[in-house]
Amino acid sequence: MPSTPPLRTKHVSRPRRTVLKAGATLLLSVLAPLPARAAQILAVRVWPAEDYTRVTLENDTNLKATHFIVKDPERLVVDIEGLELNPTLKGLVAKIQSNDPYIKQVRVGQNRPNVVRLVFDLKEEITPQVFTLAPAGEYKHRLIFDLYPVKPVDPIAAMIEKGNWSADSKPAEGKAADTKPLDTEPKADLSPKLASADTLAAPVDTPKPEPKADAKAGPQQKMVRMLTIALDPGHGGEDPGATGANGSHEKDIVLAIAKRLKGKIEEHPNMRVMLTRDADYFVPLGTRVEKARKVQADLFVSIHADAFVEASARGSSVFVLSEKGASSSAARWLANKENLADTIGGVNVKTHDKQLASVLFDLSTTAQINDSLKLGKAVLNEIGGINRLHRGAVEQAGFAVLKAPDIPSILVETAFISNPEEEARLLDEAYQNQIADAIVKGIKRYFAKNPPLSKNRLT
Repeated sequence: MPSTPPLRTKHVSRPRRTVLKAGATLLLSVLAPLPARAAQILAVRVWPAEDYTRVTLENDTNLKATHFIVKDPERLVVDIEGLELNPTLKGLVAKIQSNDPYIKQVRVGQNRPNVVRLVFDLKEEITPQVFTLAPAGEYKHRLIFDLYPVKPVDPIAAMIEKGNWSADSKPAEGKAADTKPLDTEPKADLSPKLASADTLAAPVDTPKPEPKADAKAGPQQKMVRMLTIALDPGHGGEDPGATGANGSHEKDIVLAIAKRLKGKIEEHPNMRVMLTRDADYFVPLGTRVEKARKVQADLFVSIHADAFVEASARGSSVFVLSEKGASSSAARWLANKENLADTIGGVNVKTHDKQLASVLFDLSTTAQINDSLKLGKAVLNEIGGINRLHRGAVEQAGFAVLKAPDIPSILVETAFISNPEEEARLLDEAYQNQIADAIVKGIKRYFAKNPPLSKNRLT
């Protein structure tokens, strides 16, 4: 049988291959990627604080960055890929404040095509964390640089220093009646001896050594231990909290109220305050709880001024933790909203100890909640004397910031910033003072009925 002529096969297939090759070339030219568009920096922000300094670059896409430390002098070098210099990024230079605890200055330049280099000249050795955040709230993508001190600030030492306490200080004589020690406290040595954490937890009823036989007989004196109140101004830094109709931010108002409250509490010679933040910077919810526990706080009071979906909502509220679900749908809604603070403020999930946080939260006890309810009722009753109450009873919900297992904890909504009338009151110094006075009276009322005892703290 004759075979198929090979030349005939070649003549038939060659045109087909030519057509296919031409088609493939056309298809590849259509699908070939265009040169990558450089990312756009939309905003730069710097949040200096003693705890750490945060630098935020907000951009329209996810950025990849590498970093390294250079010694003698200390510098942090960051290379950001897919980026070209623009005026917004250059503006980072002017954002660095002279009083920044960790950054002297920053230099910004185009290191090579599509790579921008930032060089932070540092004031001391730091531990950097560089990470990205997905869009959240009103923010687009964010590239975050957190600069932490190698030796973290000791919370007890910082509290003593900021409170102007000294180990041998004595209360001034002739103080007004409302600045004297709590009535339930023994009238003995009230000097704030705060040299160590052990002193903070000294029991109220600790008898002094027995007098010698030849000494004059007299009643035993009792020591008074310091009462430590943790005040927690909500939100801060990247997390502004709620915003009022006139543009005021919750984070600013509650910090102002907390500072007023701190001053009023510390007028009592056996009481002192730890602020979870004393400036405009972000503190994760779990860190707020940890700070309170590190100073062995007797109470935890979180200050807020939230918004609601309806501008007509008004009044003050007090919340405590719940083990069995929220006491109302509004309380549940508010707790869910407040618990988003870490997402808005920006937590580095790679270093955030989720396991520790879950352990702390699971250890919340019925006793802690019961004590919190007593504190909440005392504070709510006092606040009701200066402002309309949103609800006449303490509410409960799963607020993450209230989950310290061994500290009575409340969250005070001072008023609704979303209500224009209440926003104006919140901005008024007289109202801020009234709210602070009411909370102090509520705390005193709570201690009068629940004298503090020595506790074995969980560590």
